[in-house]
Amino acid sequence: IKPGSDLYLLSGERKLYEEYIVTGIDCTPGFECVEFGNTETVQLGKAIGSVDDDTLKRAQIRRTIEIHLEKELQYCDMGIKVLSLFFIDEVAKYRTAEGEKGPYAKMFEECYEELMALPKYAKLQSRFPSRTGIHDGYFSQDKKGTFKNTKGDTQADYDTYNTIMRDKEWLLSFDCPLRFIFSHSALKEGWDNPNVFQICTLIDQKSTFTCRQKIGRGLRLCVNQEGERVEDKNINQLHVMANESFAEFA
Repeated sequence: IKPGSDLYLLSGERKLYEEYIVTGIDCTPGFECVEFGNTETVQLGKAIGSVDDDTLKRAQIRRTIEIHLEKELQYCDMGIKVLSLFFIDEVAKYRTAEGEKGPYAKMFEECYEELMALPKYAKLQSRFPSRTGIHDGYFSQDKKGTFKNTKGDTQADYDTYNTIMRDKEWLLSFDCPLRFIFSHSALKEGWDNPNVFQICTLIDQKSTFTCRQKIGRGLRLCVNQEGERVEDKNINQLHVMANESFAEFA
């Protein structure tokens, strides 16, 4: 591509590229862009006609809940508790500093209500009639009790990790209403709950190591309500609702 290039011709005359003739390429640091003859400009790292980021996140959340519910229809009668784990980019996206619901929490509840209202999940509506406590977040806090973003290697992360480990057996029980867990970083290593069947990555990762840590949270043989390992390969399947940075690795 260079000034004068006609994207319509270069693309094999794909209609969506009509009138996209390059008139300028600016490489000035901080102002990098490509200019077209139809007066449109594309900044570095941006796209024309790209999908809104919140739309993508909502789609990931909805699909995670949908697969979760499908597995509950199959596994609950076998005595297997199904858990889903969401890794998020900012704590405030799930829970604000004031303790209010963030955009991810609101998206989750809207999608959950939509799906649970479908006739195919009527059996689950009677099994899980309450919406209270079905989702929660494990986040590190500062000395004032304010939730904060961390990298997984602080004292605050260690305290959060201990809380999770104390809750481990409780989470596996049907008596515990929690089925959907949101985390920023504290669950990325050392926390093994064998009944995580879905992982949703609402965070960009550049490191293969951190991708491996996060997806590894779902690579365990599940257990039933008696604590017995279930070794059926048809049951032990992990679904990853991956964004672009996780997709190839997953």
